[in-house]
Amino acid sequence: MALEKIFWQLTLTLSVLILFTPNASLAQKGTMNVIDKCWRSNPQWRRYRHQLATCSVGFVGKMTYNIGKGVVQYEVTDSSDDHLKPKPGTLRYGATLIPGKVWITFKRDMNIKFSKPLLISSFTTIDGRGVNVHISGGACLIVYKQSNIIIHGLRIHHCQPQPASSVIGPDSKIMQLGYVDGDAIRLVTATKVWIDHNTLYKCHDGLLDVTRGSTDITISNNWFRNQDKVMLLGHDDGFLRDKSMKVTVAFNHFGPNCNQRMPRIRHGYAHVANNLYQGWEQYAIGGSMTPSIKSEANFFIAPKSGNKEVTWRHGSQESGPWKFYSVRDAFENGASFIQTGLGMAKPNYNPEQMFPVADARFVRSLTRSSGAICCSRSLRC
Repeated sequence: MALEKIFWQLTLTLSVLILFTPNASLAQKGTMNVIDKCWRSNPQWRRYRHQLATCSVGFVGKMTYNIGKGVVQYEVTDSSDDHLKPKPGTLRYGATLIPGKVWITFKRDMNIKFSKPLLISSFTTIDGRGVNVHISGGACLIVYKQSNIIIHGLRIHHCQPQPASSVIGPDSKIMQLGYVDGDAIRLVTATKVWIDHNTLYKCHDGLLDVTRGSTDITISNNWFRNQDKVMLLGHDDGFLRDKSMKVTVAFNHFGPNCNQRMPRIRHGYAHVANNLYQGWEQYAIGGSMTPSIKSEANFFIAPKSGNKEVTWRHGSQESGPWKFYSVRDAFENGASFIQTGLGMAKPNYNPEQMFPVADARFVRSLTRSSGAICCSRSLRC
């Protein structure tokens, strides 16, 4: 047990050293960002899948509680779904009925259509690397009052709203859900969740909601496209617990055909860094209830016609200390960013959360592999 603890401490230390060695970053060579470099540089990543948990950055920190002693390796072999009595081999069985740490992989390419939303248990990793996994149907993925969750490598789309219903949830408990909007991923009072390398598009409501006191979230390397409302951070204007919300949004690709909320934030704080914005209609980054946003080294490509302004604000700026800051951002096609507030909105990361933000001119390269990566046994990711 002591040797195992020492092994994971050394692994974490090595990963941090790699991330912060200036000349080692492949981002400066125009190939990989710091997260991808951590695991994709290893040609044997399939044999060392758990290395992924040491690669997260931003407010989520490292995901080392998802690995180590006692992890259950679970393989999805059955693409069917039963929202009350899931069968062994299905995704819902692995994400809800197995206690403790669970690392979920998939035996083959799959199209999984949920009958009802999937409620994910704490200490669960859904790892779609190496296969093409499509998820659609009943409002898709929900993290409700859970923590230490990784969602990686999925294609989530065409999620539909659902009426009130009963669903199997964490700890094998039947839960009563009210009406659920058709979001791809919804976090509700969730903490320490890492959403990385997913492709999300064409859902009924939004693609990603972080609500009701959720915090310590990192959203990285995803591809958001073909959607009106993309990402909502903060439940509603009256939910004051979201003042403590902290979210990192990094290395994502927004577009084409995205309208708004990339993200929209209420009350809390968002560090938005090294993302590619391929146009918008209403706005790219917006907010209400005096949030703090640091936009750092993003690449904003304004639409050819229509609104060129990146930002949008709802409500009076006199109601509190609005902080919308643009630092080292790059703008194309006449894009502009109106800044407001006094004093820089700093993320104040601890050493485990910190990551180097590259110059905006590297953003196209850093986000080239955003979304679920196409991998095969003969093709290195």
